[in-house]
Amino acid sequence: MTLSHSPKQNRILAALPAADYARLLPDLELVNIPVGEGIYEPDIRIIHLYFSIDCIIARLYELESGVSAKTSLTGNEGMVGISYLLGSESTAARAVVLSGGNDFRIKAPLLKKEFEGGGDLQRLLLRLTQALIIQTEQIAIGNRHHTIERRLCHFLLMILDRLSGNELHITHEQVSIFLGVRRESITMAAQKLEITGAIQYRRDHLTIVNRQELEEIAGENYTVVSKEYECLLEYRS
Repeated sequence: MTLSHSPKQNRILAALPAADYARLLPDLELVNIPVGEGIYEPDIRIIHLYFSIDCIIARLYELESGVSAKTSLTGNEGMVGISYLLGSESTAARAVVLSGGNDFRIKAPLLKKEFEGGGDLQRLLLRLTQALIIQTEQIAIGNRHHTIERRLCHFLLMILDRLSGNELHITHEQVSIFLGVRRESITMAAQKLEITGAIQYRRDHLTIVNRQELEEIAGENYTVVSKEYECLLEYRS
């Protein structure tokens, strides 16, 4: 563990009472995970659970047809692998690193034992589960009823909320995979956002110029999810 990386940079761990945090601290291992790496694969036993610092991890379902789509994003506001704590030792989806960075991981059985003891950790992670359900519901609604431009705005805002600054390193191809649409459709939607002045896009480097414009286009899908995470992060024992 380096001085520049602390488990308390994860907002779940930071919200724990001192005694609970101290119990977990010796078992937390700092790892750096590059973009594109899969930390979980379908039907493979979960070994570690991950508390992100500056890494963003997406749950990604891949169908036999080759089509894929994300169902949730997790950054430093949460933990990846919560299904293990709820009784499933594997997952039906891949967990893929969307934005590379640092995580603190812990052996899954150790955290499950702590979780089953109740208390603040359990309450925080159950609230996180509720927030993930809301996020997944809103993504599903967007996939069914909203334009690609609106879905792209929602996606960019969810990433932006989990990073410092207003710049993203992401390609149209990567976005198309996570939204489950053609790359050409993402290119067209991004061009529209550039015309409105909401973003600038240059060679896999995207800058958010007008966040308010993105929020207006994303609409209630983003607002509902954002409020749910605000409630989670306001939790104090």
